[in-house]
Amino acid sequence: MAAQETVDRKYVYDFAEGNKELKDLLGGKGANLAEMTNLGLPVPPGFTITTEACKAYLATGREPDGLADQIEAHLEALEREMGRRLGDPDDPLLVSVRSGAKFSMPGMMETVLNVGLNDRSVVGLSAQAGGNDRFAWDSYRRLIQMFGKTVCEVPGEEFEEALDEAKRAKGTKNDLDLDADDLRGLVDAYKKIFAKHTGREFPQEPREQLDLAIRAVFESWNAERAVLYRRQERIPADLGTAVNVVSMVFGNLGPDSGTGVAFTRDPGSGAQGIYGDYLANAQGEDVVAGIRNTVPLQELEQLDKKSYDELLDIMARLEGHYRDLCDIEFTIERGKLWMLQTRVGKRTAAAAFVIAGQLVDEGLIDLDEALHRVNGAQLAQLMFPRFRLDHDFQPVAKGIGASPGAASGKVVFTSARAVELAAEGESVILVRRETNPDDLNGMIAAQGILTSRGGKTSHAAVVARGMGKTCVSGADELEVDVPAKRFTVGGQTVVEGDVVSIDGTTGKVYLGEVPVMPSEVVQYFEGSLDPEHIDNALVRAVHRIMTHADARRRLLVRTNADTGADAARARRFGAEGIGLCRTEHMFLGDRRELVERLILARTDDERESALAALLPLQRADFEEIFREMDGLPVTVRLIDPPLHEFLPPLEQLAVNVAVAQERGEDVAQEEALLAAVRRMHEENPMLGLRGVRLGLVIPGLFAMQVRAIAEAAVTVTRAGAVARPEIMVPLVGAVQELETVRAEAEKIIAEVVGDSGVEVLIGTMIEVPRAALTAGQIAEAAQFFSFGTNDLTQMGWGFSRDDVEGAFFWRYLELGIFGISPFESIDRDGVGRLVRIAAEEGRAARPELKLGVCGEHGGDPDSVHFFHEVGLDYVSCSPFRVPVARLEAGRAAVETDGSDSR
Repeated sequence: MAAQETVDRKYVYDFAEGNKELKDLLGGKGANLAEMTNLGLPVPPGFTITTEACKAYLATGREPDGLADQIEAHLEALEREMGRRLGDPDDPLLVSVRSGAKFSMPGMMETVLNVGLNDRSVVGLSAQAGGNDRFAWDSYRRLIQMFGKTVCEVPGEEFEEALDEAKRAKGTKNDLDLDADDLRGLVDAYKKIFAKHTGREFPQEPREQLDLAIRAVFESWNAERAVLYRRQERIPADLGTAVNVVSMVFGNLGPDSGTGVAFTRDPGSGAQGIYGDYLANAQGEDVVAGIRNTVPLQELEQLDKKSYDELLDIMARLEGHYRDLCDIEFTIERGKLWMLQTRVGKRTAAAAFVIAGQLVDEGLIDLDEALHRVNGAQLAQLMFPRFRLDHDFQPVAKGIGASPGAASGKVVFTSARAVELAAEGESVILVRRETNPDDLNGMIAAQGILTSRGGKTSHAAVVARGMGKTCVSGADELEVDVPAKRFTVGGQTVVEGDVVSIDGTTGKVYLGEVPVMPSEVVQYFEGSLDPEHIDNALVRAVHRIMTHADARRRLLVRTNADTGADAARARRFGAEGIGLCRTEHMFLGDRRELVERLILARTDDERESALAALLPLQRADFEEIFREMDGLPVTVRLIDPPLHEFLPPLEQLAVNVAVAQERGEDVAQEEALLAAVRRMHEENPMLGLRGVRLGLVIPGLFAMQVRAIAEAAVTVTRAGAVARPEIMVPLVGAVQELETVRAEAEKIIAEVVGDSGVEVLIGTMIEVPRAALTAGQIAEAAQFFSFGTNDLTQMGWGFSRDDVEGAFFWRYLELGIFGISPFESIDRDGVGRLVRIAAEEGRAARPELKLGVCGEHGGDPDSVHFFHEVGLDYVSCSPFRVPVARLEAGRAAVETDGSDSR
């Protein structure tokens, strides 16, 4: 029965049987050819072999039962319609065999033209073309070249070398100067190349050519370049490609023929007009290969006004029908216009926003659909400065584009030097093997950060994104020598003070200064550009779509900010509160000595003295942040990292003490510090004494922070602003931990707040898998949950996020185990399920429970959609990602809630 169902399955569709909604089955090209056919446009007749046939072939290594018979039946129908037979020696039908997946993958898969030509039908083709021998032999050599390269893996450069040799013998650089005899000789040369590499003569049977070409297109779905492209564009690997068999029309029949590509709007800027290229006396691959210079599409009006006017009319019809920018391929055969393809055209990020706004103005779409047409990744591209690479700048190294942007400056190797030079007005690039919390001041001072180690979730990457700093991490071609203040790459040495440029989008590193272009979109978000009163179509479009996104979204968007300056910037970018204020960043720099005193304390008095010194400093930090976020909630995470991060490395300290002892120096204080470091040394500190555990082990630490938060809130409120603090306890795995901390905190808050009217919420970060699985219990003691998805991913997968990207993630991505790093986009099936369980069970126990997320995923477009679906109240992300999260929250509301108008 199953075998019979396979035989009965329909694998082949005539163009008239499909439509543009059948992209899953017919691929984008086949669905659009069908749509144009049904619109009555001049499409060469043909048929489409479905993606289902491709998937069946790839699964078994052979064509599915029934496919050959269906191809035969549709080929016979095509021959009847055209009045010609495939390979007929007197009047041959020729076809093209083209790939066409659901999503456009330009140039990634295979095409073979002129299938059906052989030693006999080439004569018939010449007669069919009015005795045009040159055209016939040119078509034949193209078939052998494309068939050999695509179907039989003959090296393409050997065909190119033979063509170049023929042109040299003729004394020309233009292939149009080769006459029929030259091309006949080239066919013979191509046949010999084919036979040398395949061990057989070029196939003369037209149906064999067709079948082999179809199989080659199927197999090209898993070609290396196609796999790489799908991974880059996040296209699923299991879709397969359709195959389109189309009757040939010829643009290489003479000066009254040609081929071209047209866009209904400028795909670069979105501007309306006539955009495209045309090449007379050529086939389609000539335009792509660039073997001859094309002319602007407008020049077709002088060459063939009839075809030009018809093309413009068709372009307008297609854009109105698809309600979008259309990318069109066409051929003119002796004055007859044929449409070979249309699709919704790829465009730059700027064009995407501009075109969406234009189509709203033209009444083709509404604002919901305009919101659907753009995305957060495009907006992020528009927000960062870009290098103007209009000169010959060659990269010397390439790492991971960890934080987008373009930055140039003098190389420095220490944070102190970065701060020093920045204070003198210099632009600097901080170069390190990897950064650590001590580098924060230097990172703030620098224009960009370049490391030879680490990945997209390394310290350098995460902090840089949070600050909106350009960062390239993991540039392992760099040999960084910090003591010598230099790095070497490719045999060149760069010393402190030399200028380099880094591209945080591409990961490329350049020597010297590369000029940059500022982002007007960032100027708009910061309030320095008024979208209503400037002649800038992009800024106006961004403003319009962002306004609609804000009106449609349910998710609030907060920011991760640790300073007043970050808070102020995030608020300008539209943040509706702070979802994560990391207090550990407040213990660095000059305050490190106080932390060391706290760690070294042997008595209650010594510990209380250190805490008393830290209290006013913490309070001042919180006052600044509360003032900037006047009226908006601020979630403050109590200190989280293990204390060893605030101390010198054990090995370095031990060496220093030993050397000092050898010199007879007084090292009592250093020995005490060494003993403390040894005492708290852990093999895996990220799973050791940190977070709530630290607060429970060191008496008074959390109490000092809670008091500082409450006192700052009261001070700010009594000064006329409104402080809304939320205290978040990190790394909770059991409700008893939270209950213990909360009991102490509530006593302090009650004492400090009094009748000030300040309300302080107490909640927890859900970052330990056990917390997610016992969320119902924890919710009894928590007024809010904030999902720390960085650690939840790390612990859920058992990955060390600081190590795995460089160690093996590249291989996992290559093998398809990951489509994208789970630290970049939420793992819906695993980590996402933990989030869903915690959200559902937490709300079941406490219906009014506030739910948010503050990990890096809070600014990832795909993850924002998931958090909307799960029912969180807000996402929190770095200041520069706030607009991206706002946009995606609006898109999630439109798409998930089924409210868009498509």
